Order: sequence, then C-alpha cells, then structure tokens
Amino acid sequence: MLYLVGLGLSDETDITVKGLEIVKKAERVYLEAYTSILLVEKEKLEAFYGRPVLVADRELVETGSDDILAGADKTDVAFLVVGDPFGATTHTDLVLRARELGIESKVIPNASIMSGIGCTGLQLYNFGQTVSMVFFTETWKPSSYYDRVKENVELGLHTLVLVDIKVKEQSLENMARGRLVYEPPRYMTVAQCAGQMIETEEERKEGIYGPESLAVGAARVGADTQKLVSGTLKELSEVDMGPPLHSLVLVGRKVHDLEKDYIRQFAVNQETFDASWQKGGYGTMQ
Repeated sequence: MLYLVGLGLSDETDITVKGLEIVKKAERVYLEAYTSILLVEKEKLEAFYGRPVLVADRELVETGSDDILAGADKTDVAFLVVGDPFGATTHTDLVLRARELGIESKVIPNASIMSGIGCTGLQLYNFGQTVSMVFFTETWKPSSYYDRVKENVELGLHTLVLVDIKVKEQSLENMARGRLVYEPPRYMTVAQCAGQMIETEEERKEGIYGPESLAVGAARVGADTQKLVSGTLKELSEVDMGPPLHSLVLVGRKVHDLEKDYIRQFAVNQETFDASWQKGGYGTMQ
C-alpha cells in the first residue's frame, strides 16, 4: 500500500494518531520537501517517529516516482506531505502512477493552510479561489493570479494568497552551464507579497485592490509562534512577521461585522483600519 500521510502545519506532533501508526510500520518513509516545510528539522521527525525519513525533493517526486513506488505492491510505503496531501498542493500524479502499477493507495488527511487560515477569524465559507504569488524578477512579473482575484472581488469573497518558496532551485546561469549548484532557500514574506500585489495593480490599473485595501497577514499558522497582522496592503508591505511560512488574505466585500471585529484586534493601526473600513477598502480599491 502507498500511504499519503498529511503532517499538519507546524511540528512533529501534528501528525494524526492514524498517520503515526502507519509511519511506524511502513517499510520506507519519504518526506515531500519542496512544496512546503514544517517548522522543525527532519531529525525531529525521525526522533518522534523512531524511523529514518528519506527526503523526497522535486526531482525525485516528479521524475523518480518509480523509486518511491518500488515494492509498494508488497510492502507499505509512507509518503509524508506537509499540511494535507490533497490540500494546497495535490499529489494526484503519484496516486495515478501507483494505480497504473497496480498499487493500492490510501490518504490520511490533516489540517492544511486551506482550513488553518480560519485562525484569522474570516469565515471559510466566504473565501473564493485561492491564488499563488511567485517571486517577481526584473524581467518576469506574472499577473495571471490577478484575474482570479478579480473574480473573487466581483463576488465579494476573500482571497487566500499562498506565497512562493524556493527550495533546491538553480540559477539560470548554473542551469545553462550544467552545474548542479543550488541557490539558498528563499521564502516569500507577507511584506513582499503585499508589495508585489500593489505593483501588479499599478500595472493593470483595473481598480481591483490598492494600497488602502484591507488584508490580513498570517505567519507560522498552527505554531506556538503564530502571528496575525491586519491592515492596508501598504501597511502590510512594511510589516516584519518573522520567519516562514507566510500567507496573505485580501478581505472581501461580504465581510461580516463579526469578522471585522476579529481582524481589527490584529491591526497595525486601528485608526487607519477603521478609516479604510469606512471607505469600503475591503475587496475593491477606492
């Protein structure tokens, strides 16, 4: 059996009892380590599980799935995913590959950022499409996410923005020269995300959101060091929320007064928060 086991959002203790039992009896245990990270090192997982853990990077998952699935028709293989296996990042390709090889699979769900973002006090029913924000470069500033945000805004819904992480990435120069040298890991911050969103609006000029639009930044959701900050995009573009992982939520027009009261307590400045609220600075640029 191939088991896809969700690890939750924070540390080694977030795994479910069912997931832990599977990990302890599996022949091999892989940790998917390129779409997200836990807030603890692999060694802490190994100590808690009492098992060695093999790190599965992008290359292994995308091109070496046969190695992961080898023998899984006769023994149990556990594939560990931060959050929920079918949450923000799906691993359907691995399941489909297993199915082609006649290998059964089972998913053990867990909390993901898609549900964990409820910690902001914004009601999950009021969220629209989730979008991703990548690191901009001087020559590449994709704005396809903007169109999905626009659809959410038109419906009055909140938008969860998942921010970029770069793990085991090569520079263009090293790729061109065929050098297997990896860049240091990079994790986008709420401030970088908010700044890039303002930059996109300045480029697109469709009035979907702007510097005075209300948003909520979330860092290390589910951890003891979890931090929430609300304010305008301009304020959030200057805030320091500490270590990764970060996420950002654009507040939609249909926000309820209870949601407003909840996020106000995290405001960078409650006066500017109230002023933006009064101007209708949620979900559209004024």
